[in-house]
Amino acid sequence: MDIGSRNVKALLMVDNRTLSEGQTLCGFDQKAATEKLVEDLLRESNLSHSDIAHIVATGVGKNSSPYPASEITMVSADALGSNFLFPSARMVIDVGAENSLVVRCTEKGKVIDFAESDKCAAGSGTFIEAMARALEVKLEEIGPLSLKAKNSIVLNTQCTVFAESEVVSLIHQKVSKADIARAIHDSIANRIASLARRIRIQKDIVLVGGVALNVGFVNSLESTIGVELLVPKDPEFVGALGVALTYSKQKESGRR
Repeated sequence: MDIGSRNVKALLMVDNRTLSEGQTLCGFDQKAATEKLVEDLLRESNLSHSDIAHIVATGVGKNSSPYPASEITMVSADALGSNFLFPSARMVIDVGAENSLVVRCTEKGKVIDFAESDKCAAGSGTFIEAMARALEVKLEEIGPLSLKAKNSIVLNTQCTVFAESEVVSLIHQKVSKADIARAIHDSIANRIASLARRIRIQKDIVLVGGVALNVGFVNSLESTIGVELLVPKDPEFVGALGVALTYSKQKESGRR
């Protein structure tokens, strides 16, 4: 389970094979949301709690697990999950709802170094949501919209509150929404790139987290760091995959 600040992601795995996965909003009660999600996955897979060998949790809410669970850091989970999907992975960039994380790892998914964003939302999905509201476009539209930009402009502030005012001001100046959308994604990409450079950019790079589903952000980040990114099919579940794999590795170690 990856119990994040905004969403809970859970994944059922047997012998390194995913049986089912799902996610739900945390709401005001992380424990209740997590419990309902696990119950739903078990029902979908025709399993019961007695069939579960072990539960591992990660994320900012990992202590909110309604079930007995061991814990690992998001850093380790991202490295393991990404390396499992892409054995060539040597760096992982995780951009979630409220924070960002960059990890360097070995060919076996062992963490070498990492860097995290501060608590400011300017380098996360929350920033994009706020800017989409200011642009009066749907969240799922802002990424494709940014790809239509014809001019390069720069947001002068990275503070979410002031950036909203700046976006409104740009709209009043008749700057196209596409150009503004590109500037929004470029702003986040610059912050993430700074984190990556802090621990030294190393290919291959895997982009995970919910924001990896935003094509505009992917394009901006690739342009900023000058590297083509590997994006999994379900990037928001890589953390949950990583925690499941920790138990598999422990079992394998115990057999040797």
